[in-house]
Amino acid sequence: MKIIEFLEEGAVVCDLTSDTKEGVIRELVQSLVNTNAIKEKEVPKLVQILLDREALGSTGIGQSVAIPHGKADCVTRVVGAVGISRTGLSFDSLDGEPVHIFFLLVAPEDSAGPHLKALARISRLLKEKHFRDSLRNAKDQKTLFKIIRDEDQHRA
Repeated sequence: MKIIEFLEEGAVVCDLTSDTKEGVIRELVQSLVNTNAIKEKEVPKLVQILLDREALGSTGIGQSVAIPHGKADCVTRVVGAVGISRTGLSFDSLDGEPVHIFFLLVAPEDSAGPHLKALARISRLLKEKHFRDSLRNAKDQKTLFKIIRDEDQHRA
């Protein structure tokens, strides 16, 4: 599964403003509303689903990356958003370091396969330091999306 299959082009936030876990999750969920991937009325429920998942264990996987994710009945396919925090923030990451790169995933409640494939794809691409650095240095949303699209197409 390619990232471009689930990343909403308009759900790319180059300068996240929040400095808390909940705030970043809200910003990314709102970006999905802005692309019509989810409805505004679903925001509180979806944010809670994602926070409940975080309570089980942080999705901060280390190396400045977090992949908050969850399953919800408000989507019919896997949808995603990406955000960059210029300053970084505490996300209870496995390595204890601040997180700068956030990939948010929401999958339908009955889609274990696609959900896991999407998580695996993101994790695989984000292992590359050059890719992570490129994401962090993107000047705007268009550039950030292009970097992701190009890397996604380039790597099998």
